[in-house]
Amino acid sequence: MPMIPELVVAMLACTRLGIVHSIVFAGFSKDSLAERMKDAKCKMVVTADGVWRGNKLVNLKEIVDQAVAKAKELGHEVRHTIVVRHLTSPTERRMDIGKRPYSGLKISWNADVDSWWHEDVANQPTTCAPEWMDAESPLFLLYTSGSTGKPKGILHSTAGYMLFTATTFKYVFDYHPGDVYFCTADIGWITGHSYVVYGVLANGATSVMFEGVPFYPDAGRLWAIVDKYRVTQFYTAPTAVRALMKYGDQYVTKYDRRSLRILGSVGEPINPEAWLWYHRVVGNSNCAIVDTFWQTETGGHVLTPLPGATPAKPGSATFPFFGVEATILDEQGKEVEGEAEGYLVFKKPWPSMMRTVYGNHVRFETTYFKKFPGYYCTGDGARRDKDGYFWVTGRMDDMLNVSGHLLSTAEVESALIEHRAVSESAVVARPHAVKGECLYCFVVLKEGNDFSDKLVTDLKEQVRNKIGPFATPEYIHYAPGLPKTRSGKIMRRVLRQIAQNNRQFGDLSTLADESVVEALFKTRPAID
Repeated sequence: MPMIPELVVAMLACTRLGIVHSIVFAGFSKDSLAERMKDAKCKMVVTADGVWRGNKLVNLKEIVDQAVAKAKELGHEVRHTIVVRHLTSPTERRMDIGKRPYSGLKISWNADVDSWWHEDVANQPTTCAPEWMDAESPLFLLYTSGSTGKPKGILHSTAGYMLFTATTFKYVFDYHPGDVYFCTADIGWITGHSYVVYGVLANGATSVMFEGVPFYPDAGRLWAIVDKYRVTQFYTAPTAVRALMKYGDQYVTKYDRRSLRILGSVGEPINPEAWLWYHRVVGNSNCAIVDTFWQTETGGHVLTPLPGATPAKPGSATFPFFGVEATILDEQGKEVEGEAEGYLVFKKPWPSMMRTVYGNHVRFETTYFKKFPGYYCTGDGARRDKDGYFWVTGRMDDMLNVSGHLLSTAEVESALIEHRAVSESAVVARPHAVKGECLYCFVVLKEGNDFSDKLVTDLKEQVRNKIGPFATPEYIHYAPGLPKTRSGKIMRRVLRQIAQNNRQFGDLSTLADESVVEALFKTRPAID
């Protein structure tokens, strides 16, 4: 679904009826959507005919039709599809913003399973009695990437999730009646669930919902919205901040922005340079910045400053929220005091904590509690400074954070290996000025295949089609071989250094064949 009011209406309708919903980001491919349909045992899909992403028209109905067919091949049948008429029209017309012309979007239709939203709604009463649920009744499923490559269905419950998102929204954004809040996140991700829909509406807050991209029709789009609606709290991702920095200050300063009081950051650690630009240019050095750390699994903010109460340090998520007990563990699972760096974990549960991985509670226990029994392991590293501030340093497992989207290396590697020319692949993160991290992929080719520009294009397209546009690799590196230990495990830390053109590898005594490293430097793309 696009970011339109009908999406929120559908979510709240499910909640009122006691139906578990699972929102899927509209940028996912048909294969990714079908996999989620099957795992969630989905019976009905609500979608829209299409959506504009900047100047690109996306036929959502076509993607859904293909996903439904794919799910059926996988052994699961979706019974019904409801379609919101968002763009289709019997006559030619123009969009208001950017003047994007189109003649009625063509979509396929099967009257046995498809129905129009507006026709279904017209036949319903205006009131609906709520279904009373238990506090621990499931509220929604939201899929996030797992280190095994198979997405995890994160299940959140009703009361605890609502309580925590409502409370964190109120205090982290210092919301008061009369304020206008604006979060740029898509509802297909947890930020959209918690801080566009549930936490916001639980406070009766006035908020702005944004359908579009931040740089269309130009890089001043967000600030035009801020001025138009006199936004007081603004919440976005470091990726967006860094991209806006690239366009220059003029796209920000041409707008007034004096209504802004609080600026928020979410999705990944924000680097100090971006934090300072955000504060100085966007906030005119007058706004508090709340750099929030949390996850799909946590449901709401777990590390965050409180505006007006927490002295800020650029790049630090500062301290745990009320009731959250965070600590740092070393490799042996021992708590380290004072200044330290290691695994970020939590010692006690909090209300909005995920309840399970749908259909696989063993995976829930294994992923989050097995490594350090008695603690919830975030999978992220963190540093605590002499003042007790927490600095999140990034993933400690085989996960990548690209523009705020969490991807597993296994998921991307699997997509690459499906190409007939590839025998083996390995994916690591490489720092990126805008995205934070980007995908750097090493591919070993099968005998008789040549590495070429066409193959690079094909591999990027393969990942894009299998996972989604946001997962498109930035770099494809031809690998004569991969650095492995004598037991056959790929040494990803070596690949990360090669991706950054850095020869500081540390101990290589467990490497089976050191000559592979030099061979990889010889075939490295000329990127820096």
